[in-house]
Amino acid sequence: PIAILELFAQPSTSLRLPSFGKMTTARKRARLGLDQTVIRAIRCPFMTTHERPFGRCLEDFAPGDILRHWPGKTITEYDDHLFCMITMNHHPLHTNDWFAAESVQGRNVVVGNLVYSLVLGMSVPDVSGAAIANLEVETLQHKFPTFHGDTIHAETRVLEVKESKSKPDRGIVTVETKGFNQDGQEVCYFKRKVLIWKRDAAPQRARPYDGTDVWAD
Repeated sequence: PIAILELFAQPSTSLRLPSFGKMTTARKRARLGLDQTVIRAIRCPFMTTHERPFGRCLEDFAPGDILRHWPGKTITEYDDHLFCMITMNHHPLHTNDWFAAESVQGRNVVVGNLVYSLVLGMSVPDVSGAAIANLEVETLQHKFPTFHGDTIHAETRVLEVKESKSKPDRGIVTVETKGFNQDGQEVCYFKRKVLIWKRDAAPQRARPYDGTDVWAD
């Protein structure tokens, strides 16, 4: 009954329920003629399902746009040592305190590939999270050393947006990304090209359990 739904859609402060005497809850629901889905909607009439934005389509990029990535991350000694071990980079500048103390830098320096990977990863939700492929990385520069305990943030600027000549459902976006430490010093810079879907061709986001009401009572 539409009138009942309208009643339940009112803000809770003004909601007045009809009296059903000593009826059980199940009988009350039956009398209202409402199924479980509507009952849940009544409990929270302004409920919305939110999808986290992740990546962009080709039409969402424009040359000159600046994307400020969030959040940043503090690189710990553990992060650096683990990355070095995983990638088999055993240079003592990154893992040996005694050696690093005698180096030009005077202390351990975070391995450059970790800084690059971190800055690249920060840009993924805003740049390439819905991309077809990462085509090219060029002009990778480490402009200032990163040390254990430094906190990195990143930003990206769109340089070029170009439709594909061979496949009309996609295009190539060229961006440049910078990483900064807590003092505002630029520690990493790179430029990359990403293959991006156009909006009409982009696959829909899906989950293995789509079609199942995982919030059913």
